[in-house]
Amino acid sequence: MSSIITTSIAAILTLFIFSFLYKDNPLYKFAEHLLVGISVGYIIGQIYRLGFISYVWNPIIHDHNYLYIIPTIIGLFYLGFVSTKTMWLIRIPIALGMGMGAGYGISYTFQTNIFIQLRETIMVFNHPGMGFWAIFANILLVIGVFTAIIYFFFSWKHEGAVGVLAKVGIYFLMIGFGASFGLTVMGRISLLIGRFLFLFKDWLHLISY
Repeated sequence: MSSIITTSIAAILTLFIFSFLYKDNPLYKFAEHLLVGISVGYIIGQIYRLGFISYVWNPIIHDHNYLYIIPTIIGLFYLGFVSTKTMWLIRIPIALGMGMGAGYGISYTFQTNIFIQLRETIMVFNHPGMGFWAIFANILLVIGVFTAIIYFFFSWKHEGAVGVLAKVGIYFLMIGFGASFGLTVMGRISLLIGRFLFLFKDWLHLISY
């Protein structure tokens, strides 16, 4: 009985969200606000349990590791927004976070996006056991990377051969952006199909498979 009630509530809230396809209405706003409120409450509970208890209360109170007091104080500076006189305190944790994040992110970005990309373009086009389409894909990859770099190379005017290569780079960029957008749309459609299956299978039992 409880599963029927919870399924019905989830289905009704799903229909409330779908009602936005007609127009903005109180039912949609109710479901939207309910989702935001539950999400915020859940996140606050997770921050308290996984953040405060694990990294502040237990290390300082139980383990007597008082070095954790320093990052705790820095984190409390975020509360400086409650007053215009203490608003400047927010800059300290933001600056530290951005500095450490940039330092870590730059090395990670170089490793994952630049070095791997360069390594994949410096390859043997033909080795034993490699089929025609694999060779073709490798050549296409090198051409795409090279022409896309030429497009973003603004020290030369995009005229003559450089202009032709830059235009080829534009085509590769548009294909890449289009594929990424298509993948995003397919992901959203998959979510939509999942909700329809939930409504017609789990709730209304109109689909048996």
